[in-house]
Amino acid sequence: MSGNVPGMAEGATALSDEPDLNIFENKSGLAEDMKFLASMPELCDVTFMVGESREPVCAVKAVLAARSKVFHKMLYQAPSPQRRKDNAPKENKLRLFLKRSSEPLLNLQNAAQQPASAQHQTVHVEEFEPDVFRQLIEYIHTGCVTLQPRTLLGVMNAADFYGLDELRRACAGFVQCCINVDTVCALLASAERYIQYKCTKNLVQKVLEFVDEHGNEVLNLGSFTLLPQHVVRLILSREDLRADEFTKFQAALMWGKKYCDSNSHISLKEVIGNFIEFIQFHKIPANVLMREVHPLNLVSASIIMNALAYQADPTSVDPGKLSPNRVRRSGQGRSMSVQSSLDPCGSNTTLSSSGSSEMISSEGGGASGGAASNSGNKHSGTGSGNS
Repeated sequence: MSGNVPGMAEGATALSDEPDLNIFENKSGLAEDMKFLASMPELCDVTFMVGESREPVCAVKAVLAARSKVFHKMLYQAPSPQRRKDNAPKENKLRLFLKRSSEPLLNLQNAAQQPASAQHQTVHVEEFEPDVFRQLIEYIHTGCVTLQPRTLLGVMNAADFYGLDELRRACAGFVQCCINVDTVCALLASAERYIQYKCTKNLVQKVLEFVDEHGNEVLNLGSFTLLPQHVVRLILSREDLRADEFTKFQAALMWGKKYCDSNSHISLKEVIGNFIEFIQFHKIPANVLMREVHPLNLVSASIIMNALAYQADPTSVDPGKLSPNRVRRSGQGRSMSVQSSLDPCGSNTTLSSSGSSEMISSEGGGASGGAASNSGNKHSGTGSGNS
């Protein structure tokens, strides 16, 4: 009897290794069907009007409520009885009696006349851009979404906003592998739109640390010209930026030319003036200064002469004259923070250097600071070419 036990155990193990034919799963098919459902307005019962353009995004309320407590509260939770009581207008007893006696008949009549339209709901969403919100709705309905650097910050903050922790964690994990030379400018540009959210701050710091490590490569990117002016100033002002001074000048020149192409009323010299204070011209070789920088007539002759004099004899020039407008930082932090600015473009928050006496925002940076920053207001995420 005892000799049969091992055989029975082996047989049981073998049976347990076989697939259970009683269970059939078709998760991919379900996901496709749910994606199709969300794409058909006539099958949905809620329409979100998203962003400033009020772009419609349809969804099924029951699915949203089942997957997100925030959506459940938004779409299904009725106002408290006390609030309804406080807001209800006072009626005399006779009118109240007549109203109550007619309510059953009116309810039946209304239900018969408009059964569908009474159930459909329209909600305005201003916090997120349409492409970001559409990806969020797709994930809620299907359980999957394709993460992209251009919309990563928006999706991560939307997931945090609507209580989808698993999607937020997936976005945070994707950040670790998606920050590279090709995506860094797209991430910085989109950060401007979502800098007010807590998830953005940590990611922006990681992106800027990557910029510091790969300064020369980042400054030579074509997508660098798509960044907002104050973000460009922030990058050029970073003390840990590993980039030579001539590369910084070329990056500022490239950004200025790109901006002037679409804003012909502003001179290139005026735009470049916003970045000169962050370039240490005395560290650019004399032959490069005279051959590449001076002929452009964008840098004052006094700065060029002081740089050449310093290279000949460092004791002959006051260091303060090398970059006369440069803001001195003594023992100040270099981390990212959010500064309130209420700039003319309508953005309430901008990227800035923490602890700095200068707020690097769309208001600062010379005569054309306010105008030049129009290329990078809160919707700057739409212009990230290398995503």
